[in-house]
Amino acid sequence: IMRSKGAFVFVLLGALTAYYVYSPIPNNIEERWKLMLTDSFFRSLIHLAELSERMGLLHYMKVMMFITIAERVVPVSDERVQVSDENFDGVEVIVYQPSQQEESGELRRAIIYLHGGGWCLGSSRMGPYDLLARHMVTELNAVIVAVEYRLAPAYHFPAQFEDVYRVVKFIFRVDVLKGYHINPERIAVSGDSAGGNLAAAVAQQLQKDPEQHIQLKAQALIYPVLQVLDLNTPSYQQNRHMPILPRTLMVRFWSEYFTSDKSFLRAMMANRHNNHESAALLKFVNWSSYLPDSYRQTYNYSAPPVVTGKSSVHSIGPHHLLADPRASPLLVPDTALRLLPKAYVLTCEYDVLRDDGLMYVTRLRNAGVDVTHEHYPGGFHGALMFITWPTDFDIGHRMMDNFVSWLKQNL
Repeated sequence: IMRSKGAFVFVLLGALTAYYVYSPIPNNIEERWKLMLTDSFFRSLIHLAELSERMGLLHYMKVMMFITIAERVVPVSDERVQVSDENFDGVEVIVYQPSQQEESGELRRAIIYLHGGGWCLGSSRMGPYDLLARHMVTELNAVIVAVEYRLAPAYHFPAQFEDVYRVVKFIFRVDVLKGYHINPERIAVSGDSAGGNLAAAVAQQLQKDPEQHIQLKAQALIYPVLQVLDLNTPSYQQNRHMPILPRTLMVRFWSEYFTSDKSFLRAMMANRHNNHESAALLKFVNWSSYLPDSYRQTYNYSAPPVVTGKSSVHSIGPHHLLADPRASPLLVPDTALRLLPKAYVLTCEYDVLRDDGLMYVTRLRNAGVDVTHEHYPGGFHGALMFITWPTDFDIGHRMMDNFVSWLKQNL
């Protein structure tokens, strides 16, 4: 009897584990089982964060920050790359540059890199970002400035944008360019996910700055998040339960970026957060106009509802920020896109943010901007971060190689 009870418990635990680990992942995603195992950890952390917040123990994002802490490294110099912690106009940055100075005195490229993490998580000191920065230094003979911008919920929008913009303007100073041997005509801004959002916003803002005489040569946006008005695009619907970034988590990131008011979070979850000011800009994120037919599939466009009245969400909350293009770069008119630098945009099929990137590609091209669009049919959000053991994926390494190759040819 004891043996049969033990067998039953073993089978039950096995069934529960299989149920928890297994998630319906499309067949054309590579290394599916590795992704399932990785995602089971992410889902566990999400559930723990929800439980912790419900019980009043720790804020949701404090628990989610475990990912950042677990992957934390101390970036140090080696024989090829010199690393230093610096402060650029009050903002902490990590500067990576070649250890050997060019004998010819040739000036170098520079890439300002902005990490992802939904404006709430992440750090340039995570292993994958450190590896990416070193790879760019050695492959491009470039100076990489990785920005440690402030994070929500301690600091809400526009703190993150302001930090990054201050860093960019600091780098453009003549003395700084000279000190790091940077060619002012070969500077790019780049980032993944929320970092891609900040990169796109900074590129736009520089065009409007009358005091700015140096301009970026390129912007490289890796599965960027670019709009908050419609959180029910086909990719949000198709990939609502996909690994690494389910819809609920992305909406939570957006909400925390603006406010810690839970009523705003609930409105965003229902896609009922727009007001009259933001509704006037819905035309810029109308996916029925800007998505290629193959991505629309069987989805029918329905404009997000506009909520009126004096609810807390729309009276004193962050509703006025919804229309701010520094938060949603897709919201600018075509005239604001025409003078933007050449762009690289990476999108993944199995990503809630896929359509943000696709719509930006369409709008940039319509405005005459030189755009390289690289779409990964088997890609998933965050894949570029999976380039170190034990979660190294082939697709992550391909993304890194293709991205750096584009920079080599275009910067």
